Amino acid sequence: MMKDCLQFLIEPAKKLKIRLKESRKRVKLEKKEPLVESQLFIMELARELNRICQRSNILCHIWTSEDIWLASVCRDFIVEWAGVLEKRVQPRIILSDYQYEKPEKRDWKGHLLCMLESGGEHDLGPHKRVIMDWTREIKSRPKPTVWPGEPVLMMLDDLEFQWKRGRLPNLLPAMELVMLAVLNADSPTKEDVTKQWLVRKQSSQKIDAVRYIPHSVWNWICDAAEEVTLDSDSANPDLFISSDEKRMRCGLECRDASHSWQRFGWWCAVGREGYACGRHYWEVEVGERDWRLGVAKASAVRQGFRSLNTDTGYLSLRLERGTDLKALTVPAIPLPQSLAPRKVGVYLDYEEGQLSFYDVEKRSHLYTYNEKFTEELYPLFGTVEVVKDLVVRPADIRQPCLCPGPCLWN
Repeated sequence: MMKDCLQFLIEPAKKLKIRLKESRKRVKLEKKEPLVESQLFIMELARELNRICQRSNILCHIWTSEDIWLASVCRDFIVEWAGVLEKRVQPRIILSDYQYEKPEKRDWKGHLLCMLESGGEHDLGPHKRVIMDWTREIKSRPKPTVWPGEPVLMMLDDLEFQWKRGRLPNLLPAMELVMLAVLNADSPTKEDVTKQWLVRKQSSQKIDAVRYIPHSVWNWICDAAEEVTLDSDSANPDLFISSDEKRMRCGLECRDASHSWQRFGWWCAVGREGYACGRHYWEVEVGERDWRLGVAKASAVRQGFRSLNTDTGYLSLRLERGTDLKALTVPAIPLPQSLAPRKVGVYLDYEEGQLSFYDVEKRSHLYTYNEKFTEELYPLFGTVEVVKDLVVRPADIRQPCLCPGPCLWN
């Protein structure tokens, strides 16, 4: 009864809410700045790839302007992928029927490219031309569409879900994945595109390469988990190591320890087992003030107080004073303060020559060392904290799935 009486108030309120929503949408659209040519090119490329790659509807968010990338991101993408295409497919495209087209058709394409090169982006013209020729060559085939495979489709669904949640700033990873899937379809040797995507991202961008690692790729990393234990014979005498050799912290008193060339002068220890091949992954709960994680080469000097950096055989990350996170290269590379994690995943791919660090809770990339490994590598741990332990997590512990309901990727 009361509801019926108030109906004359409810309906106008609903209409007012709808009008306010529409008004905000109009204001938002009016405030948008005009798009530059590189952004328009990316939108058109997304449309073309959506036609070429089956079930890549995630790209619709790009060419319908729902996901607009920064102009600098668009330019970097165009230059990078033009370089990839020039190496892998450009010779075949140059010999295609492009040179035999009618003069008026070539003139029209030349006019289009002149338009694309306008707007202060003249240097991008050749790069855009490479990408356009590649998509045109694919569409001219008897079978112009590509089936990306179920692993790629599952990863695209995962990326779209995380983008809608706000965990991804844009759908650039999805565009890269589709590009790789199309290239892989043409390659005589087929590769796992989802793994290739991660390796490639970490090779081209050392810092913060991936804001979110999709579930299937994260599981693949975790499949390489090792049961790492601390080597008390290598630990600095000031460090206390638990009986299960999984925890350590800095003590207030120096313990009795034998002198050995294996023992560190700094407040560090290594794992008992070294690695000279294969894939290996381990996770560490770190302190909030100070820690050091990575690997030590077998030939690295441990005694004394020499800097533990790439020049002395150490590939590591270090947090100092709770805010100063850096990769200990020469010179050191500072990392954004926002990247400082509480649980760190360390992933070593010996044959690929990559040592990567991840924020386990966010499932995001921190930093990658790219180097050709030639000797045994030992997991490295360091801390000067006297209250909070540095903890090496068991190999079978995994973060819970981020799916809101039953997991879609198990």
